[in-house]
Order: sequence, then structure tokens, then C-alpha cells
Amino acid sequence: METRLPAHLEVNGYVRAVQAGGGFGMVLHKGERDGGTILIVMMENQGLGVLYERMPQIDGTRKWSQVKAQVSDNKSDFDDYLDRRRTQDPDVWIVELTVADRERFIRDNLTAA
Repeated sequence: METRLPAHLEVNGYVRAVQAGGGFGMVLHKGERDGGTILIVMMENQGLGVLYERMPQIDGTRKWSQVKAQVSDNKSDFDDYLDRRRTQDPDVWIVELTVADRERFIRDNLTAA
């Protein structure tokens, strides 16, 4: 069985990592302190969000995967999706991160989690 870092510590680590790299991070919704699901909204230069969530893999591990991307033609669909997730699971954490190099942050911080 995989030992999991409490959600509040993991979220705090992501926000601090972003801030240390000159970016901006904030918690949009606080979930269950120890075991809540974590959703990460990575903001792109155009102000559009890309949503990442850990998804179960066949081998039993959980890998960060892109589950939704905001499009400029219908930005409200992305926000509606986040609202639905928050309503369906009040324990979910939603974290927004703005970084200069999204791919590098994902590689260096999310692949190791």
C-alpha cells in the first residue's frame, strides 16, 4: 500500500515550489485536511487553465494526468466543471498555480508526487 502525504502538506508544497520559482499559487478550495483529492489548475500565459488530477493506473500507481483544458471560446465551461467537482466532492482541494514554464514544473514537481 502506498503511503500518502497529507493533502494539506502536499498542497502547501506545490504553492511554495511555485512561489520559490517566481510564480503564483493559491488555494481556490480547501478540502479534507489529510485525504482529499487534489486538483491542480495550471494557468497558461493566455490566462487559460489546464486541469490536472491524479488518475489510477493499471499497475496501482496514481499518475498526474490532464483531465480538462479551458478554451477561449467557452471559459465558463471550465469554471462550471470545477464548481460541479466541488459540489460532488466537498473534500476536494482545488489549487491554482501560475508558472513561467508549465512543462518543467510538471516534470520536476508532479511526476515525483
